[in-house]
Amino acid sequence: MVEQVLVEGELILGTVDKIMGTTVFIKISGGSEATLTTSEIAPGRIRNLRDYVVPGKKIVCKVLNIKGDRIYLSLRRVGLNEKKDFLQLVQKEKSYKAILKTVLGDNESKEVIEKIREDYTITELFNELKINPKLIEKYVKKQEAEKIIKILESKKEKPKEIKKIFKLSNKEEGGINTIKDIIKTSCNKSQCNVSYISAGKYYIKISGEDIKKISTEISIVLENMEKQAKKTHSEFSVEKN
Repeated sequence: MVEQVLVEGELILGTVDKIMGTTVFIKISGGSEATLTTSEIAPGRIRNLRDYVVPGKKIVCKVLNIKGDRIYLSLRRVGLNEKKDFLQLVQKEKSYKAILKTVLGDNESKEVIEKIREDYTITELFNELKINPKLIEKYVKKQEAEKIIKILESKKEKPKEIKKIFKLSNKEEGGINTIKDIIKTSCNKSQCNVSYISAGKYYIKISGEDIKKISTEISIVLENMEKQAKKTHSEFSVEKN
């Protein structure tokens, strides 16, 4: 079995094993044990320890220190966004392992996972397969590799999409050209698509894999439109969803 090599500062998923005095013992990947002191559970005074840790509960911790075979963890140093992103990665890895198990069976999939982990994490390998599908043939037979790729392709995430409706009008002479310029310059260096609906109403759409990124992008585009509308004495507003 390939042991997990831990690095100080990285996040890990563990299961609370037992609580003894001011120390919590955590079971981590590979059957190793780590410790979590009460001072690293939460900032300030803890009124009820069981609000944070109980035997059997899975928790996301940060590796605080490694001294020989002793591993010290922190719960309070894990940010909410860090935890969210980490759990998403854990879920992805779980789904990738399920694909291997479906194609290879329980025992063989465990052996293949150990081989993969000598070169990559499971998530890293599956990300590489999107670019180079033949890479999986290093670990499994060609027929099995084809089945894995087929399942992976069927599970491809659909692009995320954000849509907005805005109003933009200019009653001055040459107003149509002004509106065209506002839309063109605001959408410059953006992946947005703008379509005319009617009566000064427009439809804007941006697609992508990262919902946060496209949300920021569409906000910037609409802010630029509003700024240019004010400069050109145009009327601008965004309809609420």
